[in-house]
Amino acid sequence: MLKWLAAGEPFPPVESAQKEPSGLLCAGGDLSAGRLLEAYRHGVFPWYSGDEPVLWWSPDPRMVLYCDELRVTRSLAKNARNKGYEVRVDTAFRRVLEGCAGPRADGQGTWLGEDMRVAYARLHRLGHAHSFETWRGEELVGGLYGVALGRMFYGESMFSRATDASKVALLALVEALRARGFPLIDCQVRTPLLAALGGREIPRRAFLRELATLVHYDEAPGKWTQARSSDVPAE
Repeated sequence: MLKWLAAGEPFPPVESAQKEPSGLLCAGGDLSAGRLLEAYRHGVFPWYSGDEPVLWWSPDPRMVLYCDELRVTRSLAKNARNKGYEVRVDTAFRRVLEGCAGPRADGQGTWLGEDMRVAYARLHRLGHAHSFETWRGEELVGGLYGVALGRMFYGESMFSRATDASKVALLALVEALRARGFPLIDCQVRTPLLAALGGREIPRRAFLRELATLVHYDEAPGKWTQARSSDVPAE
């Protein structure tokens, strides 16, 4: 039976998550900043759509991308150099949310509803959520956003309106994380795109061991604002 969270009630142990659907842990609660940060510290994230209640997940296995395992193809490196892209950080967070919430290629609706966008915009104002934005001139053509706690980065969503634009944002994110001493990105669940870029699945228990150390680094929240041109080497 699915666990329902009462106000202020802590999350149940992630080991109690359902096997089908894989990783569904509990439902209910709210999307307050405190609740979201508690979730991320314990390897839990919200994912729901439409009229569903807030659903909380902790899948096993867990998809991650180790920064040192990023795979950059020659075509991606060429597009990053030659398409006139510039990556900016934390300059258009709400617009990135809207891009991630836009219509999907498969025609299905988005899971990133207005309540989720409001919640992550709040985390951004508190300095915990960040956007990496791919610009061509003054046109926002792709990007991603996620949450940073300690030296742990949780990737949430990405979008693209031009060739490889979201991938270029990801390359810039990995570069920034390496500079800050962040070893990996939580990608939550497997996708072909992430696998092609070097992401892989690890057991949940292994993910939680890494998480337990990384979230306790004393890294102050705040904007990561910067601007840079894309210049990425091929593998």
